[in-house]
Amino acid sequence: MDRRLLLAGYPRLPILLAKLAAVALTAALLAFYTTILLWISLPVRHTAPLALALAGAGLAYGGIGLLLGSLVRGELEGFFLIIMLSLVDTGLQNPVFNTLMDVAGVSALPLYGVNQLALSSALTPHIPWSHGLRSLTWSAATGALALLVLHTHRPSRPPRSRRTRVQTGRSR
Repeated sequence: MDRRLLLAGYPRLPILLAKLAAVALTAALLAFYTTILLWISLPVRHTAPLALALAGAGLAYGGIGLLLGSLVRGELEGFFLIIMLSLVDTGLQNPVFNTLMDVAGVSALPLYGVNQLALSSALTPHIPWSHGLRSLTWSAATGALALLVLHTHRPSRPPRSRRTRVQTGRSR
């Protein structure tokens, strides 16, 4: 879609700002909705940090989605990559499947900080605010990379096939 808009002559800056605004608004709405549902169904101790953690998860994966959308040409490839990344991310943090949670790379995953902040704010009196910064760091880094890729990438027009030229030649 971005490629088509850019080829149609739309300026890059409004497209980039609209993408960021859409990701931020979607993350905020989903975090608000999910926080309310969790507050209704569970005894949540601290709702504000829980909402921040959920918004951070949406922003982190929104930034990853923007980056993949700028790099990957097809929708199917993008869906596959984001699903595989989320499965690996959550699978490595699952204590049932991964009993070695002390592995050094687990803390660098996109949802590690979000999981720590959400679980501790919902279930314990302690709130690890520093873990919330990890998801915001992921969001800022992937969002900035996505903006850089979209800003520097110059889309090319797809080559017209011979059949299209023949059909347009006959109609004249």
